[in-house]
Amino acid sequence: MTKTRALGGAALLALASAGQAQTAPAAKPASVSSLVQAVTIPYQQFVLKNGLRVIVSTDRKAPVVAVSVWYNVGSKFEPKGKTGFAHLFEHLMFNGSENAPGDFFAPLKTVGATDFNGTTYYDRTNYFETVPTAALPRALFLESDRMGYLTGAITQAVLDEQRGVVQNEKRQGDNQPYGLTQYKVTEGLFPATHPYGHTTIGSMADLDAASLQTVKDWFHDHYGPNNAVLVLAGDIDVATARPLVEKYFGGIARGPQSVVPPAPIPTLPAPVAETIKDRVAAVMVSRNWVVPGLNDKDGAALDVAAGVLGGLASSRLDNALVKQEKLAVRVSADNESFSQLGLFQIRAIVRPGIDPALVSRRVDEIVAEFLKNGPSADEVSRYATTAVADKVRGLESVGGFDGKAVTLAEGALYSNDPGFYKKQLEELARQTPASVKAAADRWLGRPTYALTVVPGPRDAYAEAKVPPKVDVVAAPEAAPKGTRGALPAVGEVAGLSFPTVERARLSNGIELVYANRTAVPITRLALGFDAGVAADVADKLGTQQLTLNMMDEGTATRDSIAIAEAKERLGAQIGEAQSSDRTTLSLDVPSANLGAGLDLFADIVQHPAFAEAEVARVRNQQLAQIGQELTNPNGLVQRVLPKLVNPGSPYAKASGSGDPAAVKALTRADLVAFQQAWLRPEKAKIFVVSDRPLSEVKAALEARFGSWRGTGPAGTKAFPASSPTTRSRIVLIDRPDSPQSVIAAGQATGLKGTEDLLPLITANDALGGSFLGRINMDIRETKHWSYGVNGRFQQLEYAAPYIVSAPVQADKTGASLDALRQDVREFVTTKPMTQEEFDRAITGGIRALPGNFETSPAVLGAMQANDLFRRPDDYYATITQRYRAMTLPALNAAIDRVVDPAKFVWVVVGDAKTVKPQLDTLGLPVEVMPAASVAGATAMPAASARTAPGAGVK
Repeated sequence: MTKTRALGGAALLALASAGQAQTAPAAKPASVSSLVQAVTIPYQQFVLKNGLRVIVSTDRKAPVVAVSVWYNVGSKFEPKGKTGFAHLFEHLMFNGSENAPGDFFAPLKTVGATDFNGTTYYDRTNYFETVPTAALPRALFLESDRMGYLTGAITQAVLDEQRGVVQNEKRQGDNQPYGLTQYKVTEGLFPATHPYGHTTIGSMADLDAASLQTVKDWFHDHYGPNNAVLVLAGDIDVATARPLVEKYFGGIARGPQSVVPPAPIPTLPAPVAETIKDRVAAVMVSRNWVVPGLNDKDGAALDVAAGVLGGLASSRLDNALVKQEKLAVRVSADNESFSQLGLFQIRAIVRPGIDPALVSRRVDEIVAEFLKNGPSADEVSRYATTAVADKVRGLESVGGFDGKAVTLAEGALYSNDPGFYKKQLEELARQTPASVKAAADRWLGRPTYALTVVPGPRDAYAEAKVPPKVDVVAAPEAAPKGTRGALPAVGEVAGLSFPTVERARLSNGIELVYANRTAVPITRLALGFDAGVAADVADKLGTQQLTLNMMDEGTATRDSIAIAEAKERLGAQIGEAQSSDRTTLSLDVPSANLGAGLDLFADIVQHPAFAEAEVARVRNQQLAQIGQELTNPNGLVQRVLPKLVNPGSPYAKASGSGDPAAVKALTRADLVAFQQAWLRPEKAKIFVVSDRPLSEVKAALEARFGSWRGTGPAGTKAFPASSPTTRSRIVLIDRPDSPQSVIAAGQATGLKGTEDLLPLITANDALGGSFLGRINMDIRETKHWSYGVNGRFQQLEYAAPYIVSAPVQADKTGASLDALRQDVREFVTTKPMTQEEFDRAITGGIRALPGNFETSPAVLGAMQANDLFRRPDDYYATITQRYRAMTLPALNAAIDRVVDPAKFVWVVVGDAKTVKPQLDTLGLPVEVMPAASVAGATAMPAASARTAPGAGVK
């Protein structure tokens, strides 16, 4: 669940006008109370006769409407024997209804929906999509049909399919390092009969036992309109919305009223400490309490307590355990608020070689000191400023996971007040050191449940069982009943209005690429360098990552704690990222604090200290991160696959956080050399999206960066003229105790990202590029062996390999890989893209454009991509014409020429004793390598690990 201590796009408008000329370093950061006072999300509401509560919020910045339906049913409503039913029904409700049979995503994709999904948690189930305004009637028809006309479309075949998908979603979570923690914490804190006493995803046994009748009864009891809230946010008003909602939802009969179960806050009679084993790289210690929920007066105070203890970059636990004492490599504290109670959790990843008992003791001591003395006024203010600024950013969107629709729906469902966010923010602004200390004393002074996870063979657990062999018949396509008429037609969809991109230069030659967006008074800046993974030091892989990790760990005038505190006072985010081709330092700051934010950012960019003591600490953190990557199935894939697909290319340097032996040996001089060679003005471009005019932004940047000059020779990258040919085979990475296998494949195509790949990307929409792509529909929906499968062109500046990813249940690994080969082979030979798939890709692609670029982060990302791939600045403003010029034969011919499953190199991460016998039947060489050997893997597994088809497990 997303906590919504949130505010609207108007939150900083007063500050924008008040501080327009205040870009000087001395500008005082805006106060929390002034931020909160400016917050308003306008809305109106009405209730239908059948009890459906409807909330409408108007936001005309883009021709889209967010549709969000929240049901008052979650896992806390599930009785014994029916755990996981709410989440299972979330999946069933995506599988078609009586008058709109088939996959729910198909008609949504056709209308150009974006941000469409559904989620389930303890308190609720929600469904949401953002659609072009002209498609709103169709979205309302679909949502109302699954609310009122669903059960006739649920067959045994549909139930069996989605049960398998949910169980693979469960295995996917279990398969991660520390994946069993959620079960142990839940069992340790709650009685088994408590509404919050089981995880939302439920038990395998209960999911297996779900019969068709019990599932239909569950729907009847909980999904009536009187148990739902419908929010429409965006290009809509009440006068337009009300007749549409009456038309589509008004005829649905009331259902039984959901009764919220009592959920008292349990208190342990005494502290409990348990230890479990898992295949992890480092020990994790945690402290866990059940606390009041979001409707309690202590909710905001506990949020502040969590932020001060372990949520802020300058938190007590981080400063002490990570930065100063160097006992842990990562710490966190979080207060996760639900409607009736919350979970307060502290976690620390112990630095390898340190006694976990020492870390546990220090965690307890720091918490005890906090309870004794409370936070400082500055800590309270920094947390509140950070939280408010984060919510402003999220609410630029009308829908999705964090937008206005979520804020209003959550308030209505949990607190009977769509405007509850205002009360939450006002309560946050009122917090003082005394109020935070008092709440922490009340709740964190109680006995805690302490869980320690140590490395070792994973402890046995009931959920790991191999599923019984069941022949699942694919659900046949049903015809619409037609009792409500045909799907509403979609009117003329407004085209994309992509902002005009302007360019300028600073006096030292750095190019500034700028776009104006005024939806929120935030400035977002990306300082991109022509470096990236391809620039990493070949015999010292991980140099770039460590250099980036060090950039905000101290300058000539500020240490890491001072930097963190300064960011928090400004409500700023400063980050770093690396792609294959670019290295980026970013600033995201309320525009009223732009000047002070740029002062801090420029200091970090131009004057990193690389202090020896800090290098040693951060290097240890990076080594611990590498260890974590080597226990994570996707981390293992990301280290091995690029070397197999791009041998001899700088892109083969991709190795997660680096080679551990090389990182261990890195010195301060290595980092300074990389920074001076690559993070320099001659290799830089600045991309900005802001509500402030270009002239003001340029002047502010000129004052901080105009005199910046590079030092010493610049770095260079060299790419081979063509991609080498690789032989098709399977590389099996042995990861014992894996309840699921991760399958990945890659093929070098000989293309470059700077070429026109739009026809290929559009053709791939039908193969692997969307939920409705064939490989996902086959492996997930028809065979239910996976939670999700995708295939894509990885667009790099000098390459564009085709990549497939498929996490699958362990006992279906071989069959899944074989099915993937067949699906791809048929797509490029006997079963090419159909007219229906073509129409869906073209129409959906065009209609989705306004929703895709609703927010300034999306615009900023597009500006950077256009520059990297040498596309014109108006690329997206003119892309509609390019879509309309495409033809089905041309798309099929394009992808046929490029994708060849006979050239795929396959990587499988799984338990070799279970998986290898399956792979040996597929007619491809199978090369086995233990997960422990991946850290130093080069382009190929060791020759001694290769086995011929049919040979035994190494």
